[in-house]
Amino acid sequence: MIPKTLLLTGLVCALIGPLLADDDTPVPPSPSSPISTPISTKAPDRVLGVLPNYRTAEETDIYQPITAGHKFYIGYKDSTDYPIFVMAGALAGLAQLTDQHPAFGQGMVGYSKRLGSSVADQLIGNFMTESIMPSLLREDPRYFRRGHGSILGRTAYAASRILITHTDSGGTSFNFAEVGGNAVSAVIGNAYYPGERRLTDNVQRLGVQLGTDAVSQILKEFWPDLKRKFFSHHKS
Repeated sequence: MIPKTLLLTGLVCALIGPLLADDDTPVPPSPSSPISTPISTKAPDRVLGVLPNYRTAEETDIYQPITAGHKFYIGYKDSTDYPIFVMAGALAGLAQLTDQHPAFGQGMVGYSKRLGSSVADQLIGNFMTESIMPSLLREDPRYFRRGHGSILGRTAYAASRILITHTDSGGTSFNFAEVGGNAVSAVIGNAYYPGERRLTDNVQRLGVQLGTDAVSQILKEFWPDLKRKFFSHHKS
């Protein structure tokens, strides 16, 4: 499964590259730009109209840490927004089609078990990586968008944020919350994935979660450019 996540990352990059190739190189924002609001009270901008940007900030903004309450609010919003259920349904359907988790069986009973486990994976993963672990370890769960540079450089930067993160003190460190939170989520999965409790099964679940988060951050990195290029012209 891990190679599949890498393949998905490559596919996203291959699609984004040609779309932005003839666009102007984004200019880095001024360091004096306003501080990003960690939690917005208005409807969030959605990547491709679906993926919410509750935890996206700008790398060039003056850094301001967020409270533990904000971290739990981010986890709550990501876990209750409708895309989580749409994605869970799609992943459950794919798992049913390819007969993943064979112990669940087929038919509606098998699909309902796959759907429930998929929702559980995302709920537990969200709260572990965005709320609980960042609060305990004093790390920032937000994605800090670079917004300038080459497509390859920005892609590498976005994907690498699953391993590197901001700390509440303003520095950077290994992303213990992301890796550790997803590892805990994978272990908890042993409770509802019968017959898939070996070390290799846990490593596979961890790899899928990390790969999915990397792809999500790549999409968040380039979404404002795609939106400006393809949608601002229509508005004007």
